[in-house]
Amino acid sequence: MNENIVIHKPNLLIKNAHVVDPANEIDEVLDVQLREMEIVDWGKNLTCADSEILDAKGLYLLPGLIDLQVHFREPGFEHKETIETGIQAAIQGGFVACVTMPNTNPACDNGQVVKFQIEKGEAHGFNIFPSGTLTQHREGKKISEMAEMKAAGAVAVTDDGDWLQDSGVARRAYEYAATHGLIVMTHAEDKSISQVGVMNEGIVSTKLGLRGKPASSEDIATARDIELARLTGCRLHMLHVSTRRSVELIRKGKKEGLNITSEVSPHHLALTEECLMDYDTNFKMNPPLRTEDDRQAIIKGLEDGTIDLISTDHAPHAAEEKNQDFESAPDGVVGLESSFGVVMTELYHKRSWKMKDIARIMSLNPSQLLGKDYLGRLVKSHACNLVLVDAGYEWVFDEDQIRSKSKNSCFIGSKLKGKVLHTFVNGTHYDLTKQLSSKI
Repeated sequence: MNENIVIHKPNLLIKNAHVVDPANEIDEVLDVQLREMEIVDWGKNLTCADSEILDAKGLYLLPGLIDLQVHFREPGFEHKETIETGIQAAIQGGFVACVTMPNTNPACDNGQVVKFQIEKGEAHGFNIFPSGTLTQHREGKKISEMAEMKAAGAVAVTDDGDWLQDSGVARRAYEYAATHGLIVMTHAEDKSISQVGVMNEGIVSTKLGLRGKPASSEDIATARDIELARLTGCRLHMLHVSTRRSVELIRKGKKEGLNITSEVSPHHLALTEECLMDYDTNFKMNPPLRTEDDRQAIIKGLEDGTIDLISTDHAPHAAEEKNQDFESAPDGVVGLESSFGVVMTELYHKRSWKMKDIARIMSLNPSQLLGKDYLGRLVKSHACNLVLVDAGYEWVFDEDQIRSKSKNSCFIGSKLKGKVLHTFVNGTHYDLTKQLSSKI
């Protein structure tokens, strides 16, 4: 594994950075002083005789990025990814914290697995926040031991790719989660409708002769879960929203005052079903890539606040698994290393978003959802979690940029604009400029 380069500088003065921190309402060129890699001050024309200087002129300094949906595969599927390699991928992409999904083996349905994942993260100096299962073994029958998992450090519950089909069990599980203050994360997909589909159902699936998943399989599940949130009062988070109708349903639920948040993945933000014309399995994911109409609805949802944040749904698979025929290959793509570049390209450059809005959807909003106030903003007297980024850096995303154990990215070969150059995680500085090789 080509690991990220750690720079040991206990005292560091970052000069001339354009600091953007929506929580503290900062958006100006400042210096940031780190002592023992904790933030001690920020302001104009700072000096410190015993500090090394990092001149960040032309760069933005943001709070570290946070991903609410990753699959680090450990325990049980270490041939795809390990927590260590997943962390390396996260750091490469500018992420300082990740919420891990529970579809491991054994499933993360008890305190022991939760503690295992947290301790693995701590061993590598990274912030891992596990989600536990809604039901035991993700089987959709018996509610999992949520109190035990919450005590061990779980921040959310979800059966991930297995939407809870039985509405009665779902009601009880959502009520139980609400009792323990756990976020319910839902992958909205009624599999009695999507069945064995492998891509979005429509004209393109017909042309390709592939079985389709209609958008209604997501829309119906979204509507059901919103009504259960109304009934149970749970904190409902909609994972990887991909359809126009789902965006509309979430918008309506939020206007009614329901406690709903939602996310979109970079691939649904940037790509559509036409990308599957060559049967490339690196474009096979769940939910599938949808239509241009759906993509535009997602962007509008981000712009009006219906969709709160970006999460990668980082889902590594070994090469031999993806190198099967399209229908047999597993769903999922890696995304940690490319996420910031894709979001910057699509929103900052193509749609003229402000950097404060990028920071909001990739850092502040995820930190607020998790209730982790030491993340998502500049905090004094705490080990720093920051990124330095070049908004105008043009580069080609290739396999050399992937630190994940698996290489199944749908953005390989893409020209991107905007890149993370330095990541600071819990006070450790990772200099990513040593690995730049794909600049246009």
